[in-house]
Order: sequence, then structure tokens, then C-alpha cells
Amino acid sequence: MTSSALPSVPALPVSPAPAPLWARRAASAVLWASMPSALWRFAVVAGVPLGLADSEYDAMLVPGWGYLVVPLLSVFQEALAFLTLGLVRPWGEVWPRWIPHLGGRRVPVMAATVPAAVGALACTVYGVLFVWTTLHADMEITPWGQWVMTLCYVPIVAWGPLLGVVTAHYYRRRTRP
Repeated sequence: MTSSALPSVPALPVSPAPAPLWARRAASAVLWASMPSALWRFAVVAGVPLGLADSEYDAMLVPGWGYLVVPLLSVFQEALAFLTLGLVRPWGEVWPRWIPHLGGRRVPVMAATVPAAVGALACTVYGVLFVWTTLHADMEITPWGQWVMTLCYVPIVAWGPLLGVVTAHYYRRRTRP
């Protein structure tokens, strides 16, 4: 007789139709849109000269706690962006088997839709505030440094709208008969 720590749950079928190509591409685009700003922050911590004045590094607590906080922020950002893929992949419809007590069970539609919709709204607001703040910022940064930072952060403006579209499609696909 063998014992298992996890109860055996029969696998449930995922949605009859997989996510369309445009939705999969939009979800993947979220990862790519969030990547440049995360890499820019890693470059700041690594000491890459980005045209920032010493006072700007001090504001980011680099050196200091910023060496821990700034990379963790980047990793957290990418982890959240990665969750967008769950809206177009089977693991966003049925919990992976390795998750205790949930593995093999359906993911409730609202358990994925509500956080994703809130995230889409938050990312959209952040994107708009970023554009406004960048245009009105009084940073001590060289012109080329401002150009590089802007190039790295502008793609993140697309995160909210892309997540919103993918979330709406996920909800429609999962609730449609």
C-alpha cells in the first residue's frame, strides 16, 4: 500500500477552446513591456553609469537598502507580469497538480479575473502617472540618461491596457457556454 501526501483529484478539462493567438501574444507582450524598466533598475544597482546624479542614487537608497529593495522590486514586477500568462495558459484554468489542496481543481473565474482587473487598472493609472511625472520631473540626470530611462520605462505604459484586454478575454472565454 502506498500513501500520498496529496489527495488524488481527477484532472478537469480546460476550456474547450484555447486562447487565440492575439491573446497569447498580448499576454507575452506584458512580459516584454515590463522587462526594460526592471533591467534599468538592475543596472542602477550594478553601478552602470546611467547619467544620474549622486543625489538620485541617494534617493533610491543606493548604496544601502536600495541594493536589496531595487532588485526585489524588479523581480516582483516580473513575477506579476508572468502571472498574465496564466490568463491564456491551462494553469490559469486548472490549478497545477503540485499545489497542495488545490492541484487539479478548476481555478474560480473570479479568483483570476478580479485581481487581474485590479492590476490592469493599477498599471494603467501608474502608466499615466509615469508619463505625467516624467514630463514634469526635476531629476538630476543628463539628457542622454533621461533618454535611456524614458526608453526603458515607456513600454510599461502598455502593461495596463494589455492586461485589461487579456483579462476581459479570459473572463469571456471562461464564462461563455
